[in-house]
Amino acid sequence: MPKNIDSMIGDLVGTLTDPIIVYPGGWGDSIPEWLKNAVVMERLVENMKETKGEQPTGTDAEACAYLNTASLTAPMDGAWSQIYLYVAGKTYQRWHKSKLPEDIRVDSLTDQQTADLKRLKEWLYNRRTTARQEAERMERRQQKEQEVAKKKEEQPALFEF
Repeated sequence: MPKNIDSMIGDLVGTLTDPIIVYPGGWGDSIPEWLKNAVVMERLVENMKETKGEQPTGTDAEACAYLNTASLTAPMDGAWSQIYLYVAGKTYQRWHKSKLPEDIRVDSLTDQQTADLKRLKEWLYNRRTTARQEAERMERRQQKEQEVAKKKEEQPALFEF
C-alpha cells in the first residue's frame, strides 16, 4: 500500500531531525560530529530506498554510533566487539576514505553476527520512528488542549450558579 504524502514528508523530516539513538549511560555527547553527519546522510539514502518499496531499517552509521556509546558504557563480549569493529570499519571507510588499522579491522561477520546486526538496525529504526510518532501525538494533544482552553475562555458563560 503506497504511503500518503504527509507520511512521506514526515519520514523525510524525520531523517533530518530524529534523534540518534545511543546506549543509555551518558555518552551520547561523545559521538564525533562526522559520525552525526554520516547518520543523516545514510538516513537520506535509506529514505530513498523506502520510496522504492524496500523495507526501511537503521543504517551502518546509526549502528556505529549506538555501539560506540555502548562500548564506552560497559565492556562488550567478543561477538559484539566484532560487529562493532565491522560496522565502524565500513562507516569510517565510507565517510573518511580510509580503513581501520589492519590489526583491528573486521572484514566479515558470521551468519549469527550478521543477524544480530540486522536486528540492531531494525530496532534502532523502530526506536527512532516510535519516538517521532510519540512526539507528534504529544504535540497534537497539546494543540487540542490549547484550542479547548481558548474556546472555553472565549465562550461566555450563559448560566452561572
